[in-house]
Amino acid sequence: MSPELAASILVPLIGAVLCLLSGPRGERWAFGATILGTAGVVSSVAWSVATRGPLRHAVGGWGAPLGIELRADGLAAVMLLVAGVVGALTSAQAILDGRADRRPAGRFFAIWLAAWAALNALVLSADIFNLYVTLEVTTLAAVGLIAVDDDRDALSAGLRYLLVALPGSLIYLLGVAILYGTYATLDLSILGARLSSDLATRAALALLTLGLCLKAALFPLHAWLPPSYVSARSTVSAFVAALVGKGAFYILLRIWLAAFPADLAPRVGQVLGALGAASVVWGALLALRQRRLKALIAYSSISQLGYFFLLFPLDTPGAWSGSVYMAISHAAAKASMFLAAGTIHRAVGHDDLDGLRGLSEQLPLTSCSLVLAGVSLMGMPPSGGFVAKWLLVRAAMERGAWWLAVVVLAGGLLAAGYVFRMLRRTLRPSPRDARPCPPPRREELAAFALALFALLLGVAPEAPLELLLVRLPS
Repeated sequence: MSPELAASILVPLIGAVLCLLSGPRGERWAFGATILGTAGVVSSVAWSVATRGPLRHAVGGWGAPLGIELRADGLAAVMLLVAGVVGALTSAQAILDGRADRRPAGRFFAIWLAAWAALNALVLSADIFNLYVTLEVTTLAAVGLIAVDDDRDALSAGLRYLLVALPGSLIYLLGVAILYGTYATLDLSILGARLSSDLATRAALALLTLGLCLKAALFPLHAWLPPSYVSARSTVSAFVAALVGKGAFYILLRIWLAAFPADLAPRVGQVLGALGAASVVWGALLALRQRRLKALIAYSSISQLGYFFLLFPLDTPGAWSGSVYMAISHAAAKASMFLAAGTIHRAVGHDDLDGLRGLSEQLPLTSCSLVLAGVSLMGMPPSGGFVAKWLLVRAAMERGAWWLAVVVLAGGLLAAGYVFRMLRRTLRPSPRDARPCPPPRREELAAFALALFALLLGVAPEAPLELLLVRLPS
């Protein structure tokens, strides 16, 4: 029994209730205490996995196949830890933004913590139905966060997110129903031992994969997602893009690791790899066309998502490590960029790229955050993005998949195009009539810390890569 697994879900849930009950005077204290408590618990889980090996916790004393079991291996520990770091820093920025707005934020904080609790539960879930439930809760919480401001753009973006994500959930649930009707179990490890390649299994896995690709916004099912990021608060965009958006990919990865039949994996992997490659290129081209900073960051997320799916046609330990490392590096860098975009908007009143001249003089720390995060997105050393792309390119060369190596390198060049397009304007001299209102320096610290974290993932990758390989296939 490992009660810390349950605590990583219960702590943010209890904090959400406290935020609702505390009132305007106590809601920020409750939110801050919950942030620290959740970060501490997930750090404990990661440390336990690193020192003791994989953890299991049977909820209520009933394990699989009758009860609900939580499991944490190296992959889960890394995802929990990164969610803890990124979640804590974006949450701290949310507190600062709430103080600046001078509005009661109890409802917003409660939804935020509910999303974090559901995300932790998703990472620790060990059966395909609980994965559905937790993914659905994260989706509904993300919709609430996007639409929390009650203005027309936010409500439209939240509704768009909901109307596209729900069909993906229903398609996934139909696949779950077919598998349960065929094999009478929902546990991933038991399914992996029983699954065959009959027609019902193929149909179920196709439905699971399609539903998750829709929720992940993989090309060509991507058009709905960037406008949601653009319309939401910058802190919400950072949290959802960095963490919630990884949920569907994580579930697909878990199903692939535990239950995908070996004779189906190569063909399905080639399809997913081709879609991932198209996503890398098309997302970057869309980002190059944007005229607003936040829109550029949002559309670049489609491109970065494509790298995650390049692991499926390669299917080697190096590719697994590279793809997941890309996901966690992207989480830090993209959260940093969205927070920096929010700071810029508050300082100058807009995020139009042509109007950002002189930003490096007015907001040097925010500009530095954009530079460091951009280094990771481009895959330049010594960032986490460089380590991830190096692992992917090496895996592609070892498998003779030269086209995938070309995609990774081309994606880096395209990323350099939109990152330098953004930075070129910020480094120009300020116009004489510029009258910015720079925010307090503490409001720039979260974005800078996340950018440093993305850089640290490249400077010291050994520990997370070793932890990531616990129980991954050889």
